[in-house]
Amino acid sequence: MIQLHSMTRRLPLLAIAAVLALAVMLPASAAAGGNHGNGPHGHHGKGHDNGRHRGSEVDVMTRNLYLGADLNPAIAATTPDELASADGLILREVVANDFPTRARGLANEIRRTQPDLVGLQEVALWQSTPLSAAATPVNYDYLELLLNQLNRGPGTPYRVVEVQKEFDLEAPADMNEEPGDGPLPNFPTAELLGHLTMRDVILARNGVRTWNAQGGNFATLLEIPILGQPKPIERGWTSTDAKVRGSGPLHFVNTHLEAFHPLVRKAQADELVAPGGPLASSYPTVLVGDLNSDDDTVSGADTLAYNDLLAAGLVERSTDDPLGCCLNSPLLAVGAGGMPSDFDHQVDHVMTANPDEVTLKTSIVTGLDPVNGFWDSDHAGLFSALNFAK
Repeated sequence: MIQLHSMTRRLPLLAIAAVLALAVMLPASAAAGGNHGNGPHGHHGKGHDNGRHRGSEVDVMTRNLYLGADLNPAIAATTPDELASADGLILREVVANDFPTRARGLANEIRRTQPDLVGLQEVALWQSTPLSAAATPVNYDYLELLLNQLNRGPGTPYRVVEVQKEFDLEAPADMNEEPGDGPLPNFPTAELLGHLTMRDVILARNGVRTWNAQGGNFATLLEIPILGQPKPIERGWTSTDAKVRGSGPLHFVNTHLEAFHPLVRKAQADELVAPGGPLASSYPTVLVGDLNSDDDTVSGADTLAYNDLLAAGLVERSTDDPLGCCLNSPLLAVGAGGMPSDFDHQVDHVMTANPDEVTLKTSIVTGLDPVNGFWDSDHAGLFSALNFAK
C-alpha cells in the first residue's frame, strides 16, 4: 500500500475554504550532491535495454519538490481556533524546511544529470498577508528560487516552458502561538493570512526547441467534505512538443495524479490516455510524473492507475532500483526523522508510448542522501536517458 504519510502533504489546505465559509468572511489577500552517479549512468530497472538500440538520445527527469509541510493538522481541524493553530504549524514547517537551501541541492541534481526536459511537481508558491503588527510574513516562490540556483553564472541553462496552476487556497494562521494578537473576531489568535498555490511545471534545457506548450486540470477531481462543504482538489498536467539536438519531434507530458483516492487517480490516468487527451500525439510520447501508483511496489487499488497506463500501451522507461518514495517525516532537516530506509516504493515514473521507437539507455535515482543539512525533498528524483530511433 502506498504510505499515507508520504502523500498527505500533497493534499491542499482542504479545511481552509470550508471553515472560512462557515466561520468568517475574509477579503482576498491584496546544492551539492545527493546523486548516485555523476551523469546519465547508474542502475537499470524495468524496461531497460542496456543501450542496444541506436538513435538520438533525449534525457528527461521527473522531480517532486515537496510543498514543505504536513497538511493533515489543517484537514483534521474542527473549530476556527484549531484551524488557525494548524495553519500556523504548517507555516512554521515550511520555514523550517528552508526551500532556499533545498533548492541548491535540487538544482545540483538537475545540473549533474543535465536532462533536456524536466517535469516538476509540487512547485509551491507560499504567500502571506500580515493581519497585525505581530505577524512575520512567510513568502517562498519555489519556481523562482530553483531557477535562480539552476541559472547561476553566465547564461540561462534552463527556462520555463509551461506552468499549470493547481490548488489555490488561503486561511488565517497563528504562526507565533501568541493568544489574542489577531484582529479577526472568529480567529483571535491568527496574526497572519497564509496563501498556498500549487503548480506543475516543465523546464527545458538551453538549446531544446519547444512548441505547442499546454496545461490543464483533470475533469475528475477528488472532493473532500469538510464540515459539510465539499472542496475539489485540482490536479492536472503540462505538455510540450520538442526537438532535442538531432532528434525528431517528440511529445512530453508531465503530471501529478491524485494521491488519496485510487479510483479518482485511475480516472485521471484514463483521461491522460483517452482519445484527444494530453498524451494523444502523432509524435513519440514521453510521460513523466508522480503517478502515485505502480504495479509491483504497491498493492490493491493503488495499482489501478499505473496498470491502465500499461494497458493503453505505455511502457516503463525508468529504474526501480533503488526505490525513490518517500521520507516518513514532514521535516527534512538531517536528524528530524527521515531515513534512507523510508524509500520503499515507487510512485515517480518515466513512461513512453511507441515502445519500438523509444527505448531506455540508462536510468538513475537522484537525491537519496541529505546535503546542505537537508534532504532535497521527501521524494527522490528520477532521470532517464532515452534512445529515439531515427
